[in-house]
Amino acid sequence: MRKPWYDGGYSAESIDDFIALGNTYEPSSLLFPLEMAIDQKRGRVGLEGLTMAEQTILAVEALEREVNDGGYGQFFTNSSGEFAPMIVDCLNRIDCPEVANLTQSAIHALGTIELDAKSLSDAVERQEVNRALDECDRRYYSEGEDIGGKLFEFISANRYAVLR
Repeated sequence: MRKPWYDGGYSAESIDDFIALGNTYEPSSLLFPLEMAIDQKRGRVGLEGLTMAEQTILAVEALEREVNDGGYGQFFTNSSGEFAPMIVDCLNRIDCPEVANLTQSAIHALGTIELDAKSLSDAVERQEVNRALDECDRRYYSEGEDIGGKLFEFISANRYAVLR
């Protein structure tokens, strides 16, 4: 069944209409079109022009997508690595302390204070870092926190700071 809010991307529904869809659809399945709409806004105003709530959504969704696809190493080395300096705060903000602690462990395993693209890439290339990140990946896949559900709750609580 085709979802009414998805027609090649997020359309013109209000954020309140979007949140109401969580009563009909799995809330975490609604996140991708919202992420795309925020990313379009980012194209116009830059990351700094987004609200804290919007930055949180992009950061958490980037972590979910990258770690589920290729692990923490992929999160740190792809363009999503730009969120490394803020991701732990974002996870705590949406009330995912277990994943926040795990992600902090992954950052610590990098062995670098700098979280810029080159430092992240260089760190992930080291064999001992890869072993530590592999362990973080295993723990991430077994964590019980519902990151998508928590993010949806965060969006609902911060609706006036999203796409306004």
